[in-house]
Amino acid sequence: MSTGTRPALTRLVRNVPRVAVAAVAALTLAACGGGDGNSETKSSGESGTKSGAFPVKVEHKYGTTTIESEPKKVVTLGLSDQDAVLALGVKPVGAVDWFKEKPYGKWPWAKGKWGSTKPTIVGERDEYNMEKIAALKPDLVIAQYSGMKKEQYDTLSKFTKVVAQPKGSPDYGASWQVMTRQIGKALGKEAETKKLISGIDARFKAVRDKHPEFAKKTLSVADSFEAGKYSAFTKTDPKSIFFSELGFKLKPEIDKLAKPGANVADLSAEKLNVLDVDRLVWVTSSTEANDRIKGEPLYKKLKVHKDKRDLFVPYQDPDVGAAFSFNTVLSIPYAIDEIEPMLADIK
Repeated sequence: MSTGTRPALTRLVRNVPRVAVAAVAALTLAACGGGDGNSETKSSGESGTKSGAFPVKVEHKYGTTTIESEPKKVVTLGLSDQDAVLALGVKPVGAVDWFKEKPYGKWPWAKGKWGSTKPTIVGERDEYNMEKIAALKPDLVIAQYSGMKKEQYDTLSKFTKVVAQPKGSPDYGASWQVMTRQIGKALGKEAETKKLISGIDARFKAVRDKHPEFAKKTLSVADSFEAGKYSAFTKTDPKSIFFSELGFKLKPEIDKLAKPGANVADLSAEKLNVLDVDRLVWVTSSTEANDRIKGEPLYKKLKVHKDKRDLFVPYQDPDVGAAFSFNTVLSIPYAIDEIEPMLADIK
């Protein structure tokens, strides 16, 4: 991950170039044997052997997709969707890039699940390479933690089943539980998914029980990748969700400052006082960024800084920030193990 640009985890690209639907649809239909233009069509790669879990109907932002039989070739287009798929015993044949690290890269919580398997990279964030996806002949595309557009959904639905982001939540705004349930249902693994979620919920509860003092503290998560510009994460961002499940209270003023649908509130140095909370977690990509933040004259005046209740957490090396930024059933245990001692040491 480059330290010179904002990591994709912190600010997501929302403006996706328009897809040439007709041209791509023609190419993908030819590659995959055709379809009738909706997600109810049986794709060419779909298994003919039904398990007891199928068929299943999965409701999402763009409608309801019926999956007739167990998916054998799955492509994940959500930025962290591969984690839940891997946790349920399925290795995606295709995935999108996020950190410039490849989704099968070094992340300790997922590396063992991938093994020697390497998925085809079929895009970056919300920009999908339809030709590459079609060439894989998937029988299911999953896009939960994504900003998939209706146009993209329609194109993909010409040749495969698509489960788009959860209905009723903003893009990138659904909880890890909701997204995991959607993925589990699509894979016909609802019983396994329930156990998986229960296990993670138990991990969070164990921390809350061990540290009841967390419930009395306000906490905010922030970043800064440019001098004089700062970002505080809203309650719908995975990072904020992670810390709220550890027991901390979030600050509603941050949500009020954010633009509708945004996962961050942009702050100037003059507005840093909104970050004067009981615990402040900075997620940064370099020691230079840490020093720059600490050197900001207005930041030095904040009580949270004077009392040394601010915590500077790296995205990687160790991969703590990345783990709670993913906030998935695979990354959460790693994140808890790493961050709990850091928080407990703050008095």
